[in-house]
Amino acid sequence: MIYKIYMKIKEIAKLLDATFITGEQLAESEIDFAFASDLMSDVLTLKQADRILLITGLCNIQTIRTAEMANVEVVLFVRNKNVTNEMIEIAEEENMVLLQCKYSMFRAVGMLYVQGLQPVY
Repeated sequence: MIYKIYMKIKEIAKLLDATFITGEQLAESEIDFAFASDLMSDVLTLKQADRILLITGLCNIQTIRTAEMANVEVVLFVRNKNVTNEMIEIAEEENMVLLQCKYSMFRAVGMLYVQGLQPVY
């Protein structure tokens, strides 16, 4: 039997001691896969973008626009990156969850992988 592993957004936030910037009302939603990149061109190549967590240290408006184009609904900013008001406005308009944590990308990805969250590739 094959078991499908997923994590709820609130579980991801708790594990990584992350703060909800937007979308806390979606905390019960499930995430099946994670993808980590600071290259937004790589994010645009995702073929399957449902229930994906994007993990990035690139914290600017382009990240939000790229996530929107790729149908990524949850973005985790690592390394304590500060989200701007403009980013928050767009994320709220798009019903996008933005999380922020203090960990490096390497550490955040490792912690999620150990808990069973699967990579896109």
